[in-house]
Amino acid sequence: MGQKLFTRNFTLLVLGQASSLFGNYILRLALSMYVLEVTGSAAVFAGILSIATIPTILLSPFGGILADRADRRNIMVALDTLTGMSVLCAVVFLSGRNDIAVIGVLLVVLSVLGAFETPTVQACIPQMLSGDNIIKGNAVVNQVASISYLIAPLLGGILYVAVGLKPVMYASAVCFFITALFECFIKLSYQARDFKGNILSMVKDDFSDSIRFITKERPDIMKMLLLAALSRFFVMGVTLVGLPFLVRTVLGLDAKFYGGAESALAVATILGSIAAGFLTGKLRSGRLSYVLAAIGICIIPAGTVFLFPSGAFIRYAVIVAAFCGMQAAISIFSIFAVSMIQQNTPDKLIGKIMAYTAAVTMCAQPIGQMVYGILFDRFHGAVYLVLIPSGITICVIGLLATGFFGKLEGKQGGTIDG
Repeated sequence: MGQKLFTRNFTLLVLGQASSLFGNYILRLALSMYVLEVTGSAAVFAGILSIATIPTILLSPFGGILADRADRRNIMVALDTLTGMSVLCAVVFLSGRNDIAVIGVLLVVLSVLGAFETPTVQACIPQMLSGDNIIKGNAVVNQVASISYLIAPLLGGILYVAVGLKPVMYASAVCFFITALFECFIKLSYQARDFKGNILSMVKDDFSDSIRFITKERPDIMKMLLLAALSRFFVMGVTLVGLPFLVRTVLGLDAKFYGGAESALAVATILGSIAAGFLTGKLRSGRLSYVLAAIGICIIPAGTVFLFPSGAFIRYAVIVAAFCGMQAAISIFSIFAVSMIQQNTPDKLIGKIMAYTAAVTMCAQPIGQMVYGILFDRFHGAVYLVLIPSGITICVIGLLATGFFGKLEGKQGGTIDG
């Protein structure tokens, strides 16, 4: 009889993630709306967010070392407690004069804490689950994140309009404390690892071991990591930059159409996560190249529709449908890619390897946004010259990766949970 998915530990982790993600999303929405009201510039908040991501990228590898060296349950409890306390401290310092600076500092602090939180949570999943349940577990966590992203902005926006910034911040702090409470009841085995020398030599050795693992012992993991980052480069660039540009600027539709498109994409992500759960044990590793190629195939119609005379609403419908297909495909691919990395990494290295995954994909996202921002501005009147080549490029990458995924299938013996 196989292990059940919703074990006590995993259920507590999922409940904690639901509370944490909801609190995080309503907090960021409220902060963005407040900064926009105070400064009148969306670029200011975007700039603060961009700067705040730097600590996460730089510190994630150290977060991975901590996740592999310390008790993961205690790390999560401490980090979520510190996150809630940081939000409460920020509320105290909000006075109306230096609010933008306070918000900037808060976002940087949250970014630092996130650098240690993400690899720890991802390292916990393969410790709690095994076999194909790792894929199903990642799919569930992805679904929780997508549902939170769908619901939190709506409720957070209503709450912000009704009561203002500080009550929303209090509510988000409560969410983080609830997460810490759930995590207190998680029970994970932990055995302290001895190390010789000082902290600096330990960090150096841990880095060396993990880099040697992904470059020498399991280069297939490095390749999978790079493919995941490359797919995020294209998808995040096209989605986060292209969607608002196409809907608002090119088609000239109002904000409710953009909001509808965003909601549709969130639903597509949830459906993709559900599909990944159903495909567990059925989707062979060698077929992942086709899932990657499908991402590109879905982008092509969004560009092709601009080659023919058609109304704004027809083009809008095609764009939304194409982007939803792309979002579902990237959701499936990402879940299987992350699961493959988790399944094939030793427990003593899992935190560091997942930290590298997070850091590389986080780097790919802003680069993609910047590149596509330039491309859409340059080809404002001929967006098909951006979308169609992008789709074809991803298709080619997917097909070129067929050999890699075929070898991976042979090594694993069939389905990705093998």
